[in-house]
Amino acid sequence: MSGKFPRTQPAAWRPELCDASEKAPNFCGINELVRDSASFQNSTQVKKHSLGFIGAGKLAGSVIRGLLLKNFCEPGAIVASEPNTETRTRLQNELGISFATANTEVVEKAEIVFLGVKPQMVLPVLRELGGTFADKLAVSFAAGIRIAQMEAVTPARIMRVLTNTPSAIGHAASAFAGGSRTTDQDREKIRAMFSAIGLAVQVDDEQMDAVTALAGSGPAFVYAMIEALARGGVKMGLTKQSALRLAAQTALGASDLMITSEKSPDDLIKMVVTPGGTTAAGLRVLDERGIADAIADAVKAATERGQEMARENK
Repeated sequence: MSGKFPRTQPAAWRPELCDASEKAPNFCGINELVRDSASFQNSTQVKKHSLGFIGAGKLAGSVIRGLLLKNFCEPGAIVASEPNTETRTRLQNELGISFATANTEVVEKAEIVFLGVKPQMVLPVLRELGGTFADKLAVSFAAGIRIAQMEAVTPARIMRVLTNTPSAIGHAASAFAGGSRTTDQDREKIRAMFSAIGLAVQVDDEQMDAVTALAGSGPAFVYAMIEALARGGVKMGLTKQSALRLAAQTALGASDLMITSEKSPDDLIKMVVTPGGTTAAGLRVLDERGIADAIADAVKAATERGQEMARENK
């Protein structure tokens, strides 16, 4: 859109494009990228404690919740280590997963080990565990730590997954990348797992900083936009509760329509706009304030920060 929002006559409304029961439209190949988790569940039995999490904080906890919500595995298939007592107690009580007393126990029990620690702790944890990771698949959630950096300090097969907190409700946007030791089966297992809790796409490791900015940080940018919409509603007389609910539902509906439609964002905007109408007036203000460029610049800034983190952790 070149930083501008179109203000032209809306295109003809075609309701059949939004009826998922009549056809399975494919916006930007999304339907081809979303895979059913059955491919992993049917071909590889999910054994007790086959999934391990070193660190079970906000992001890792969201992934665990999503996997259980979507019945990808049973609570007994997950073992985790987490230093925060409050977090351990909450997840044990709410989800029924088990916790190990040491990271080595997680690696010993799990077939796939997810690293949910802070970026600056990824390499130290891998070094600490050393040879215990031999013949294991280790998957890092961390921003800014390259696969090559991790492969240099561990014998594990390394992958990266960048995902986001909506994974907790099965609406994650995830990207995964494999390393020099990962197998096709490794990649398909990870694709199946993260397709079970949302959208999963395969990218190159070099693209992960952009994924971190767009999908990882993206929910915060969307929340900021929702809050701004609601604040505008409050200024115009709505209660805060009503404004927030309306703004959030509007964002949800618009996103769902785009995903299930064959139309581009430009086309969908045109469907809402009437020349000289209310939407056109609002979009004109967004253009004048450079909102579209500001959002794109936010993604750029977050991407560049990820690149800086990679250099800092060499």
